[in-house]
Amino acid sequence: MNLEHSNAALFAALALAQGEIENATKASVNPHFKSRYADLAEVLNTVRPTFAKHGLAIVQSTSAEPGVVFVTTAITHKEGGYITSTASCVPAKADAQGIGAATTYLRRYGLAAMAGIAQEDDDGVSAMHNKPAAPRQPNPGLPKLLSAITDAGTDEQLEQLREQIRNLSGTDRAKAIEVFTNRKAALTAKESNE
Repeated sequence: MNLEHSNAALFAALALAQGEIENATKASVNPHFKSRYADLAEVLNTVRPTFAKHGLAIVQSTSAEPGVVFVTTAITHKEGGYITSTASCVPAKADAQGIGAATTYLRRYGLAAMAGIAQEDDDGVSAMHNKPAAPRQPNPGLPKLLSAITDAGTDEQLEQLREQIRNLSGTDRAKAIEVFTNRKAALTAKESNE
């Protein structure tokens, strides 16, 4: 989660909103498991009215790279502060339906996590794989790349690191993209203030 652009007004509004929001109703049914869960529409309908009342808005952007889907959720405040968080997963199928299911799943869980509400994970079958995941091998070059992204002083320096990010996979790529996005936003803000 990136709190770099947060402010006291945003946190005050978020605290008031979270004091009023109830958990999302589990109105949808997963026919495979015969269980109930709160779908994306229910989570949005639970969060948006209370957030709007307190000057908060939700912005979610999606992106995909070969084999990985990303969703960045931002909570913005009318006075200008915002916080962001990026989630990623590997879709069960690499077609439009698989990418769409993974995107919806990430939007729902990203928003629920940022809003501090609970829901049941009964429908995750559409976004998961049936085979067990291989143990994750740490990428020894990741800390150096993240440091280079953070230290980039210009857009040109930042863009030179994009290919290294593309060569990453899974959570390493998601983390690098999050740091890249945040640094790009900081550089853009710095340029507009000059």
